[in-house]
Amino acid sequence: DAVTEQKVHPLPPAFCDEGLVKLIWINLISNAMKYSRKREHPVIEIGANEINGETVYYVKDNGIGFDMQDAGKLFGAFQRLNQAVEFEGSGIGLAIVHRIVTRLGGRIWAESKEDEGAVFYFTLAPK
Repeated sequence: DAVTEQKVHPLPPAFCDEGLVKLIWINLISNAMKYSRKREHPVIEIGANEINGETVYYVKDNGIGFDMQDAGKLFGAFQRLNQAVEFEGSGIGLAIVHRIVTRLGGRIWAESKEDEGAVFYFTLAPK
């Protein structure tokens, strides 16, 4: 496996349960690493943007991506997408992330193109 390039931008503080937010980051970054590791030059980018007064955090990779028609399955327990079958995992990571983000008063969504990578975005309740 190639060495993953990591681009980590400054992140604004989040005022919420530190342990739960850590689980969000662990799951999203682990997925990004898993699904981009077969690339010749895997890249993972972590950051945040201010959009309409709301902080939107993101994890972006240049991995296998997915068909946006399957986006509705992403956050369901044990809903593995077809191209993900060759990758290890239980199929509950994104369901856990969705549950945590929702519990913290935020939203989560993803954008992707097959074979071009994916970006997972999430917000948390305003302070």
